[in-house]
Amino acid sequence: MSLAFLFPGQGSQQPGMLHTLPSTPAVSAVLDESRSQLGRLGLTADVDTAAALQDTAHVQIALLIAGVACARALSDDHGLTPQFVAGHSVGAFCAAVTAGVITLAEALAAVALRGDLMKAACADGDWGMAAVTGLSTRSACQIAQQVATADDPVWVANINSATQTVFSGTASALRKVADAAKIAGALNYERLDVAVASHCPKQAATAQRMAAHLAGLPRREPTVRYLTNTRGRATTSAQSVLDDLAQAVARTVQWYDATRLMGELGATCAVETEPGHVLTRLLASAAPAVAAISLQDNGLAAAVRRANRLLDTGTGRRPV
Repeated sequence: MSLAFLFPGQGSQQPGMLHTLPSTPAVSAVLDESRSQLGRLGLTADVDTAAALQDTAHVQIALLIAGVACARALSDDHGLTPQFVAGHSVGAFCAAVTAGVITLAEALAAVALRGDLMKAACADGDWGMAAVTGLSTRSACQIAQQVATADDPVWVANINSATQTVFSGTASALRKVADAAKIAGALNYERLDVAVASHCPKQAATAQRMAAHLAGLPRREPTVRYLTNTRGRATTSAQSVLDDLAQAVARTVQWYDATRLMGELGATCAVETEPGHVLTRLLASAAPAVAAISLQDNGLAAAVRRANRLLDTGTGRRPV
């Protein structure tokens, strides 16, 4: 039986999220190391207050810390070793740390830079992201093509499932997406709590700067299979992981392909780190044979018990 760790991305953040993490030695160690590193970077350690989370860089840093802390609580404190890691958007940095490709200190510096670059790229207007549920990927792509203009561009940013797509664009273009999606029969439209346009050409310069930054890091081969954002494929190459971390900000996230492949490669159980449960729900539709467990919904102790039972018996496929 094989285990996967899933790491959520921007939009899943919650005020006080670092203060409600499980109380374990590994979590405490990650929080201490993160505070020290943020101080060296000249950044505040209070990145998860409601006010701080208005800043894209703070959101991404907080999600990185939470993801790594939860992963280490599962592995270091409870002996759960993943064979696969997959992170959505900034969650990919958590996956890379867990796979041993980059250190937590390196990830904090990279994510702080990433957040600042993403903000700068969208400082010229009102940008954002929105999720549409109930339409095929093809229909979503057609909507993006229909409503986009030179002044109000919009792109397909994330293909999360067979029927959920996330768009990035100007606020005006996203309103047009809402109208077009309703006409096309979408079940739901939701503006996400994201103040930038990500995973689209608007972030091309960000991707270039990230590639240059990450090029200076040592090459450490992954200890587990890493599922890429940009291609939805599994890799055990350090260079492929670093390329994915750099380029994903400007390319469509192929989350649906990644999660389906994870099941095909033999993953039988997946634990989603805090905060949230979106990835757990997406996995239920993409790979129903993989039992999905949300740490936030279940709590650490119950999640560990559930995962151990599944890994021992190979039964109990239904997500919780």
